[in-house]
Amino acid sequence: ALRLSYLRCGGHDPAILEQLLHLQLEATALEKGTAGPRMAAPEAPPAVPAEPRGPGTHGLDEAVLAVELENRRLEDELLALKVRRERRADAGSRAAQRHTEELARLQAEVGMLRCHAEQTRPWLQPPVFPRPIGAPLPP
Repeated sequence: ALRLSYLRCGGHDPAILEQLLHLQLEATALEKGTAGPRMAAPEAPPAVPAEPRGPGTHGLDEAVLAVELENRRLEDELLALKVRRERRADAGSRAAQRHTEELARLQAEVGMLRCHAEQTRPWLQPPVFPRPIGAPLPP
């Protein structure tokens, strides 16, 4: 849960992801090692392993654990890539939406300015020529 939370919040530092994965593997190993007796019913006899462990199984357990570790690391990388891709897509759509809103706002403002200009424009009246001062000149 901690690793997923880190990835969802944008964390992508490989060193931290490796530490989180290591801690998760330790916790899993501890749970597997101590969960049996704690989870058994008090009246039930202790669980007996189905197969006795041979001397070569320890190396096999380590190999399986290493493969699980690599799988989890790759899953973390995939999740981080998906989160980054979604963030880029969200950022692009948000920018387009902001541009569309800004364009609509500017168009509305231009319309209001045109309307205001038409209302305040002095209406042209026919020109009034001054009266001639003297008698009209002969043609």
